[in-house]
Amino acid sequence: MKIYISADIEGVCGSTHWDETEKGKADYDEFKKQMTSEVAAACKGAMAAGAKEIVVQDAHGTGRNIIAKELPDGVKLIRGWSGHPNAMVQELDKTFDALMFVGYHSHAGSGDNPMAHTMRGSYVDYLKINDHYASEFLLHGLLAATMMVPVTLLTGDDELCKHVKNININITTVAVKEGIGDSTINLHPKEAIEKIWQGAESALKGDLTKCILPTYNEYKVELRFKKHQQAYDASFYPGCKLIDSQTISFETKDYFEVMRMMHFVIK
Repeated sequence: MKIYISADIEGVCGSTHWDETEKGKADYDEFKKQMTSEVAAACKGAMAAGAKEIVVQDAHGTGRNIIAKELPDGVKLIRGWSGHPNAMVQELDKTFDALMFVGYHSHAGSGDNPMAHTMRGSYVDYLKINDHYASEFLLHGLLAATMMVPVTLLTGDDELCKHVKNININITTVAVKEGIGDSTINLHPKEAIEKIWQGAESALKGDLTKCILPTYNEYKVELRFKKHQQAYDASFYPGCKLIDSQTISFETKDYFEVMRMMHFVIK
């Protein structure tokens, strides 16, 4: 099996404040290590289930967080950002047997993670796709569906895990934390790592095709910005229209065009 893992940090065990997720901040090192450990656990679980090739994308911030030498031998790591519209699943294609999301978090506008956001928190107030609030999981999971790649595992905050189960009950989820206001309630870090290892292994058993997200004949996007100037600027992208001073709409039959639009209007 060939597996793709996309890793973020706001959904890893313990992370609660932006200072714990940003390079150069005093608290950052502890959580880049936890991010690395959770990704390594997913890799080891996948290998235990028979994975022969694993590609990991470091999909947080600078894309330079995961400690490469602490991943299992043979794992390939994508660092930095190429500029491709596929964003957090750069290099994903139909040759992969499964996609896993590690350390993911609730969507912008949600109160279920102190760091809830979608793509750039300084820009996006909320994002809807076909009238559903879109997290970074949904944004990239729908892209995977166009390639017929199953999403087999999601780890992160409790509310996102519930959201994923509502979309597709067959996807294995591992909740490592719960957000309450500006606080989080977390598993012990070692317990989180163990559960992710077990979840990744069990997620690759059975009929993986049941884990493919739905595709649609048309995609209707509603994107509300934090500032009216951002919406006005974005409204000049081909196909975008102002709904109100802070919100644009966009419609397409080709999901890649959603990713392309996001790439250029969220700067």
